[in-house]
Amino acid sequence: MNRRLVMKAAAAAVASAWMFSAGVASAADTIKIGVLHSLSGTMAISETALKNTALMTIDEINAKGGVLGKKLEAVIVDPASNWPLFAEKARQLITQDKVAVVFGCWTSVSRKSVLPVFEELNSLLFYPVQYEGEELSQNVFYTGAAPNQQAIPAVEYLMSKDGGGAKRFVLLGTDYVYPRTTNKILRAFLKSKGVAEADIMEDYTPFGHSDYQTIIAKIKKFAGEGKKTAVISTINGDSNVPFYKELGNQGLKATDVPVVAFSVGEEELRGVDTKPLIGHLAAWNYFMSVKNGQNGAFIKQYKAWAKANKIPNLDTVVTNDPMEATYVGIHMWKQAVEKAKSTDVDKVRAAMAGQTFKSPSGFTLKMDETNHHLHKPVMIGEVQGDGQFDVVWKTKGPIRAQPWSPFIAGNENKQKL
Repeated sequence: MNRRLVMKAAAAAVASAWMFSAGVASAADTIKIGVLHSLSGTMAISETALKNTALMTIDEINAKGGVLGKKLEAVIVDPASNWPLFAEKARQLITQDKVAVVFGCWTSVSRKSVLPVFEELNSLLFYPVQYEGEELSQNVFYTGAAPNQQAIPAVEYLMSKDGGGAKRFVLLGTDYVYPRTTNKILRAFLKSKGVAEADIMEDYTPFGHSDYQTIIAKIKKFAGEGKKTAVISTINGDSNVPFYKELGNQGLKATDVPVVAFSVGEEELRGVDTKPLIGHLAAWNYFMSVKNGQNGAFIKQYKAWAKANKIPNLDTVVTNDPMEATYVGIHMWKQAVEKAKSTDVDKVRAAMAGQTFKSPSGFTLKMDETNHHLHKPVMIGEVQGDGQFDVVWKTKGPIRAQPWSPFIAGNENKQKL
């Protein structure tokens, strides 16, 4: 009996060792990728599509053989539009889930929350959304726009003859770091162009704000004081739906007071009747309506992926700028890993410098060699009745990012790491 027990124990030990080694081998055959986006709360309206885009891109790469002969494995977490929770989830991804890289965040407050974690643990975050600049970290690659790739060109367009020749400006945003810092930059820019303080109105609302009746009335009063007025909107998340609905309710048309938005794209307009909003504007680096072969393939690929994965409201599925930036970022990271022949953070960071990718925007985008930002084209789109944008102005080619705005004193020598 003792002999049988010993043999059984030995067999169990061998089986256990085999299962453990198989599990290790299985884990070693994949590269884990962190996806850090709000799938609930006020920012879910914007961020869910970025999670979907990351999964689609990972599927695409895996179908073509993966990276370094290994399949990519997505590890998805939901920080639930809770800014401190972003930091907790980032630490979990890096220390517990052992991801090689993280793609995520939308708001600057979420990025600021996770930044110390990535720097402390020397991990990499790819951040896919336009932001206020005034930051440069060796642990972040910024694939969205800096202010000179969105905010400044948009205001220059509004001041031009083609843009309506605006003389007064309403700076309206959600109350957090991105709108406030962007508007600080825009105030300095407008002042440099001779715009008086009395011709600038500035107002903020909290995340999730839904009652814009009073604010729209204030804008109408401000615009009725004699000079051509435009609104620059840095409202984020699901507050955009009641804001645009109230614009329509109060009959504030683009011909009277044009609104240019920095955080509203095709995804946010899915929940709005856009017919009263025809002519209002958005500034991005990509629009779904752009006509070229790369974009046609991108749209077709996303719609097919959405159908296969039973994404809700299939008939209104759209692509947008941060989705394109997510797609480009994942492909550039893949290229850097293959160049470095490793997922080691320091090696990948070095290999990212100068990476290029033919993007759905129709332009070949480049990761700058010194400042971790993409060179990107700038486009101004006009809202159409179907929720799409007609591109009314664009740059001839990609623009190099200025992470530190020249309109903020002391930034002259801060443009690279």
